[in-house]
This record gives sequence, C-alpha cells and structure tokens, in this order.
Amino acid sequence: MKITRISAYQIDLPLHEGSYKWADGKSVEVFDSTVVAVETDAGITGHGEVCPLGPAYLPAYANGARTGIKELAPKLLGLDPRDLGTINRVMDQAMRGHPYVKSPLDIACWDILGKATGLPAVTLLGGRCGEDLLLYRAISQDTPDAMAANVAGYRAEGYTKFQLKVGGDADTDIARIHAVSEKLLPGDVLIADANTGWLMHEAARVVEGVRDVDIYIEQPCPSYEECLAIRRRTPKPFILDEVIDGLPAVLRGASDLAMDVINLKISKVGGLTKARQIRDLCLSLGIAMTIEDTWGGDITTAAIAHLAHSTPADFLFSATDFNSYVTVSLAEGAPQRRQGRMSASTAPGLGVTPRLDVLGEPVFSVE
Repeated sequence: MKITRISAYQIDLPLHEGSYKWADGKSVEVFDSTVVAVETDAGITGHGEVCPLGPAYLPAYANGARTGIKELAPKLLGLDPRDLGTINRVMDQAMRGHPYVKSPLDIACWDILGKATGLPAVTLLGGRCGEDLLLYRAISQDTPDAMAANVAGYRAEGYTKFQLKVGGDADTDIARIHAVSEKLLPGDVLIADANTGWLMHEAARVVEGVRDVDIYIEQPCPSYEECLAIRRRTPKPFILDEVIDGLPAVLRGASDLAMDVINLKISKVGGLTKARQIRDLCLSLGIAMTIEDTWGGDITTAAIAHLAHSTPADFLFSATDFNSYVTVSLAEGAPQRRQGRMSASTAPGLGVTPRLDVLGEPVFSVE
C-alpha cells in the first residue's frame, strides 16, 4: 500500500458559548481547524485533524499547520502509511520540530492502519479498557459567580470533573476557586488550570489562599523550573501541561517528583504514535494522565477517545470531548458525550466519516 495523495481542508469551528477565555486575557471565538485526508493506491483514505488554540497558546498556529503539511506531504508520497515508524522518521528528518504539523498526518495513518486491518484504533493502541471513560469540562474564565453557575449547569449534563480557567489576577482567582468549590458535591473533582498565567509570587499567593480547598493545581507558571518551585511549596496534587512536550520532559519531571498528573496533548507531541510512547512511559512510571489535544472537532475527539479508552482507567485522570464545545460537526460516527462520559468507536480506524459538504474543497492537494 502506498500514499498517493494528501489533501488539507480548512474549517471554522464556532463555540456554543460564543467564546473561550483563559489566562492573561486570551480568548478565541472561532477555532481554525485543519483536516487532512491521506489517500492510498488501495482505495483506503485516512483522516486526521489539528486545531491549535489560537496563535498565542503554544508555538503553533493554524496557517502554520497548513503550510507545514504542504511542505511535508511530498516526502510521504509513495510510503506505506501502515509503517508508522517510518512515517514518523521521515517527517522528523524532513522537518525539525513543529510536532503539531506532523500530528494530523500521523493520525490519518493510524486511521488507515485500522481500516486496513479491520480493527478500531483503540485495539491497535493497546486494547479497550472498560466500557467508557470519564470526561472533564473546561470552565471558561469569567467572574467567580458566573464560573460557579457554569459548573452547576455542566454537572446537570453529567460532568463531575471541572477545569477552571484561572491564571489572572491572584485575588480574583482565589475568589473564583472558592466560589466554585462551594458548589461542589461529593465525588466532584476541581482543577485550577492557570495555563502558565501566573508569575511565581502570584502562584505562591494562590496556592496559599486555597489551602482549605480540595483542588488540583495545573501548570501555574510558564517554565518547568518555576512550576517545580511552586510544586515544592504546596501539598496540593500537581499537574504539568504546557511543558510536557516529549519523553525527556516526562522523565525529568518524574525524576524531580515535579507532578502527580500530566496533560498529554496529542498534537503537542506529534500525533498518536508519540503520544502512545509517552502514555506507555507514564504507565511504567506510575503517572496519571489527562489525554486530550489543544482543540478540535469530531476527528480530534475520535483520536482522543481511542488513545484514552486504551489507557487503564486507574491511569486515566480524565479526557475531553471537544466536539461538544463547537457548533459544527465535521464527521459522522464521532464519539458523543453521554452523562459526562464517552467511548471509542468499535468501527475500523478512527470510526469517523468526514462530512464532505462541511469540508468543502481542499485548500491544497499534493500528489
């Protein structure tokens, strides 16, 4: 089997809530997503998706994804997409860094591998663990009372894990955390995610100011060293996210006891192949994971579901269903949330069929 054509599509994904706000006043109203179609001479086509959280979150942006895919695509023509190790080595040799560019191509090849073998990606990634998996809901940054009200509303939809977007003024963030914590029920889990938004003195004030709250602290500061310093000042369980970009980062964090949980974003590390390597390392090291991505629609949600559902439940801290946040459906067959949970498809590959009327014409095709 050989790759014969690679096409890229651009799709806007508006949000049900109108906007998504996080640290330092950052916000997005419409997500710019890229869907990749990898065609083969066997008549099998695989699909992947990448959707950066705007240009100001990670070193990634939507136009950069499409430019990079166009650069890499010619290097993959003629290769067997089922040879995932070769595909990733060729991409890494042809382009240094830019893992988010490589991610949708790698995901599309996993989709092809599943279709070629007749197996769902969840089976190929390690096997289905349990009937379904627990999701968290991100609570967009707002006033303390508004965020508390949003938590109550999402609990009615079945969510029990809530990731508060903080990372602003320390006093306001302390008030946000207390307001939400007062609305929690037994069994609820609360995460304060600063998305690198605090300086060290602000993070120190917040962790002290919420010492009486049962809460996880996620990525308080931009650098690993700053986060480690805050980790050593609080007994709260600690999550690292933005600084976890590969195997060396996980090994360093494990050696320093820098975290209890990591946030594993598929496109940040280069796709399902490398995300699975990190997942399996965490299983060996005893580190729990939130498995997700930067953002996306139905195809990204499907990839998340397959990797998360193939992760033992005691190591899967959480996952998310990005397709429920947006108003546009990219594909049929994608996982759908039911009472705060979802499951991976049992169909071959990712189990999704893109909606051609939504994708429209490709931005480019390489053959």
